[in-house]
Amino acid sequence: MRHRARLGTVRRLIVEGLHFRVIESRPDDGGETIVLIHGIGMSHRYLARLHEALARSTRVVSLDLPGFGGLPKPSDDVDIVRMARAVVRVLAGVCTGPVVIVGHSMGAQWAIETVLQGAAPVTGVVVIGPVVDDAHRSLGAQAVGLARDTLGESLPTNWIVFSDYVRSGPRWYLRQVRHMLRYPTEDRVRHLDVPVLVLRGAKDPVAGPSWSRRLAASARSAQLVEIPGRHHVVQRSAPADVAAVILEQAARWRTHPHG
Repeated sequence: MRHRARLGTVRRLIVEGLHFRVIESRPDDGGETIVLIHGIGMSHRYLARLHEALARSTRVVSLDLPGFGGLPKPSDDVDIVRMARAVVRVLAGVCTGPVVIVGHSMGAQWAIETVLQGAAPVTGVVVIGPVVDDAHRSLGAQAVGLARDTLGESLPTNWIVFSDYVRSGPRWYLRQVRHMLRYPTEDRVRHLDVPVLVLRGAKDPVAGPSWSRRLAASARSAQLVEIPGRHHVVQRSAPADVAAVILEQAARWRTHPHG
């Protein structure tokens, strides 16, 4: 079923019994598409400003993953590999041309794994505020970081975050957070054969500067870009800046495919 919304056409897809929501800024014409994947507990709503900023220049697809954004929660467990395999099938149905995959927070893990599970053709991967810092790989440390981050975000951003957490519910959140904490992001990045952009707000307390540098150094080809004065949800607080960096990097990847 399709319908029009502010960001474009919205449709629901069921893949391997998992429910996805797909928001497309324009029809697929075989050209490059930027795919946006939210983080744990979240939905496309906190990516909407970035979606709009990017859509002025290119086709954009935002995904809501199973169990998030009000979508039905799977009855069984869905680890990162299984989720990524389903995303590969979703993208095969909505993107016929090359894609740049962008993931925020835990969405960075799903984005990385989607590439490793065979999503093709992928031009590059953008990880915004990636988790989980290998020096703070515990639920307590992540909770402290997120709590600190709320002090730097706007009230509307915090409202979107908290209301989406409520929609995902504690049981599904805690199922997923186990996978988030166990996923060796820095090790999986080493296996990527496409270039990586690590992007963070310079004041992000979740994806800190040292961790972000180590993560970029783990990839075969990577760059680290910081947006001054911004926090973890940088794509909402500075959508034009983040979009400009992504579009510039995507253009460079088209010219120099290995970074």
